Amino acid sequence: MDKQELAAFLRTRRERLRPEDAGLPSGPRRRTPGLRREEVAVLAHISTEYYVRLEQGRAPRPSGEVLAGIAGALRLTDAESDHLHVLAGTAPIRGGLHRRDVRPSIHALLERLPQTAGFVMSAAFEVLAWNDLAAALMTDFGELGPRERNLARKAFLAPPQTDPPLFGVSDATEFRHHVVMALRLTLARYPSDPEVTGLVDDLRTGSPEFARLWERHDVQAAPVLTKTFQHPLVGTIVVDCDSLALTDSDQHLVLYTAPVGSPSAEALALLNVLGPGARTAPAAR
Repeated sequence: MDKQELAAFLRTRRERLRPEDAGLPSGPRRRTPGLRREEVAVLAHISTEYYVRLEQGRAPRPSGEVLAGIAGALRLTDAESDHLHVLAGTAPIRGGLHRRDVRPSIHALLERLPQTAGFVMSAAFEVLAWNDLAAALMTDFGELGPRERNLARKAFLAPPQTDPPLFGVSDATEFRHHVVMALRLTLARYPSDPEVTGLVDDLRTGSPEFARLWERHDVQAAPVLTKTFQHPLVGTIVVDCDSLALTDSDQHLVLYTAPVGSPSAEALALLNVLGPGARTAPAAR
């Protein structure tokens, strides 16, 4: 049970709610945002004293029934409710180290996908495997070390002069939000993994934006269905984005495709011919 993280998560979820969200009268003007602790306690059918102790990090581990009541009172989503159980120690934690090995069948699949840029990403946002089209579209990952292949580091710690940031994607801001939310879940699953804890520490220290977003304690992002890349050789490429969970290894297979016959599909086909060095090749004059 991570008492301090649980306390902070409960406070941020409570403070985002308005009384009317929970079916309560707004009443006189409130000095602080969100519901009062006693209101959450009533809605969750627990004592105010116990809920206050939870938010102060002083309470013993709550039961599953109590957590369910709190999740309902705070109007938590399924992802937030799952995170609540992880923090309270009532859900299984993987422990140890997150997986960085990619099984051979996934490597083979990446190479067989026609006109598809694909890569495998770890729970800590390190690109672990990729095909040539992904390298041509984004960067030649084969020339980078593990730290440089980490998309979270690239999103928040890349030098200011990096141009364009994040491979020229259109949703850089949304991606940064997604990184913060996903890493909070990863840290809850692997609290003793030095790679995960070190990454979060580096990001909190090195990026004021990450530190600000981290304090929000959000854990659920909207799915990204399309991305737009600005490529130095072929210009604008709009792709459909599909992220498939590899649950046995806690990794994601990310696939970028374009509708058949579209200008973006033609651009991907050209990049497929140019190969992994396409992004750093000099532009045609």
